[in-house]
Amino acid sequence: MRVAIATRLGQGDRDEALSYVLEAERLGVSSVWASEAWGTDAVTPLAYLAARTRDIKLGTSIMQAGTRSPALIAMTALTLAALSDDRFLLGLGTSGPQVIEGWHGVRYAKPVTRLRETVEIVRMALRGERVAYRGTVYELPLPDGEGRALKVAAEPRDVPIYLATLSPRSLEMTGAIADGWLASAFMPDHAEAFFAPMRRGAEAAGRPFDANVRHAGGAVAFGDDLDRLIAPRKPGFAFQIGAMGSRDHNFYKEAYERQGYGAVVERVQALWLDRRRDEAAALIPDDFVLRANLLGTEAMVRERVRVYRDAGVSTLHVSPQGETLGDRLKTLGRLMDLVKAVNAETASPGRSII
Repeated sequence: MRVAIATRLGQGDRDEALSYVLEAERLGVSSVWASEAWGTDAVTPLAYLAARTRDIKLGTSIMQAGTRSPALIAMTALTLAALSDDRFLLGLGTSGPQVIEGWHGVRYAKPVTRLRETVEIVRMALRGERVAYRGTVYELPLPDGEGRALKVAAEPRDVPIYLATLSPRSLEMTGAIADGWLASAFMPDHAEAFFAPMRRGAEAAGRPFDANVRHAGGAVAFGDDLDRLIAPRKPGFAFQIGAMGSRDHNFYKEAYERQGYGAVVERVQALWLDRRRDEAAALIPDDFVLRANLLGTEAMVRERVRVYRDAGVSTLHVSPQGETLGDRLKTLGRLMDLVKAVNAETASPGRSII
């Protein structure tokens, strides 16, 4: 099992953010990922890191499909791959209607179909094929116009494509077509809520389930005062369940429902939308936080690493905690030692101490 981290380069102290990635690379972290919502974009930080790093892979987690044309996504991927000596990993996702329609002014229509067609068109361009495509969402070139089918005017490259998906239908698509998966709202104790549809998609496409590199994880913090580790994380889950979607459409809430927390998340969302946000956060169970993260004593964190491994997670995507850069790097270093030790063991299914 490998380890991945996120970067907040472009948000806050640039030198500190760079130092974090450089030290993570020295520690053996496999990949670093940049995200975008309605603030900094996911691409520019990776271009900066491409010039400052040597070995660590650089991924978008995620680039929002629908906000860029598939051709522009392919052009960006080829450019970053060239600048990074083929270390770039293209992570794509649909985002949600609040961002896509509210921020970008693009209709959030047929998101799964749009994502599939985006992947198909991007791969055509990456291979250097002439892009003539007729789908439900995209048609290239446009009919009855002056456009013509083009080949990309850059060297073709093999860029792995990762998808961030949550719904059963989109997870099946991920199993069928993606090189990797980027998890959210994930608990390894309930991994089959995600992996069962991914496995169905892989089988239907005639490809092995393990052809898909599966990223999942959470916050990492060491200590024996569990209350101190758990309490600060409850508001974030309440925000995810209450604010990251509408009352009728919240993909994170639905993912937690499929993992057995239906009654809890229904009440959390209702309290949040009622602006009773402290109450919403207080309602998040302690075990919810523990299952979604790697928290506690060194023995507890080691066991959680085993649970992720035994569930079928390929890469542990983590957020090391600490008040200072040094604290966060110390946490990351301790985790790397634990992952190396667990990797040397023989996996045994069904492990959990929570």
